[in-house]
Amino acid sequence: MHDVFEPARLGPVTLRNRTIKSSTYEGRSRKGLVTDQLIDFHVAMAQGGVGMTTVAYCAVAPEGRTDANQIHWRPEAVGGLRKLTDAVHAEGAAVSAQIGHAGLVAGLDAARGFPLGPGWGGMGQGIARRASASRLKEVAAAHGRAAAMAIEAGFDAVEIHFGHNYLVSSFLSPKLNHRKDSYGGPLENRARLAREVARAVRDNAGGKLAVTAKLNMDDGVRGGFGLDEAVTVAQWLERDGTVDALELTAGSSLLNPMYLFKGDAPVKEFAEAFPGPFGPALKRFGHKLIREYPYTDGYLLEDSKRVREAVNLPLILLGGITGKPMMDRAMAEGFDFVAMGRALLMEPDLINRIQADASVTSNCVHCNKCMPTIYSRARCVLVDPVP
Repeated sequence: MHDVFEPARLGPVTLRNRTIKSSTYEGRSRKGLVTDQLIDFHVAMAQGGVGMTTVAYCAVAPEGRTDANQIHWRPEAVGGLRKLTDAVHAEGAAVSAQIGHAGLVAGLDAARGFPLGPGWGGMGQGIARRASASRLKEVAAAHGRAAAMAIEAGFDAVEIHFGHNYLVSSFLSPKLNHRKDSYGGPLENRARLAREVARAVRDNAGGKLAVTAKLNMDDGVRGGFGLDEAVTVAQWLERDGTVDALELTAGSSLLNPMYLFKGDAPVKEFAEAFPGPFGPALKRFGHKLIREYPYTDGYLLEDSKRVREAVNLPLILLGGITGKPMMDRAMAEGFDFVAMGRALLMEPDLINRIQADASVTSNCVHCNKCMPTIYSRARCVLVDPVP
């Protein structure tokens, strides 16, 4: 059994411990570039003791952003990202960049009303346009270029986004992917984009970056991508040798966002965060549209164990990690790392405090009111109520 606070190898990188700040969009970039506020956010996580912090969400193409202010990979962004990685390294932590294409989840201002998806239709935040096979090859290549720029910017790792019905995840989903070509139909075809993207990233990482992937285990949607297929995809990625670890996740930002964020559904706060007609509509109908799931510590553990039994690849357990008991259980169940999100938004110094006193647990109440703050400045509203 691993000690969660011992140094650990992740691909070519050694982390000071086995804790990772998971990717939670910070809402602190402007015009696609790093700000001092974004740097301060990740420095606080590093000072708080995490082994690695994750910068989210860095799109591989301008139309792949969920918000027009999000970072997207291009030469102008590298200098600011280098300043961020240097600042995190100075505090003794490693730093990862989450890379991906939002696809159907792309914001209207970024995708210009035509999000990229498996087919034409009305899914997503606009009228989706079908990605041609040649465009998908370009998307895979863009992931590779992002990995190359991540090396230049000083990152230790990249996390490829294969979850939440973002572009790659939407191709995995039989509910969203009705294509008849080599990217649709049987799982082997639906997983083609994921494997091509992972290969492009691995080829460009050149042994200088750890490569992880955030893989959905369950979309939380009837007819969507589920655990049995996720196990198979995990086995294929392991066989391909393209990733150093998988972070296991769930839910659909497009169709069922609360399936990942167990706890309260902050409908009122979501309504207030959305401008235009979306806000009033959410306020009136949100409780019917946004489902709510009870919170328990380690709520993704049982599904994640199915993947653990099927692969030897290092795995990162996400979901309800709030203190040393669940960290130790994750290690005992054979997981290699633990990832934390909401708890560290509330208390960036939580890792240091748990290491000093194993009885310390997060004060997060899983109200999820932090979720709508990504549209302004991601934070725990209980300790930082001012936007």
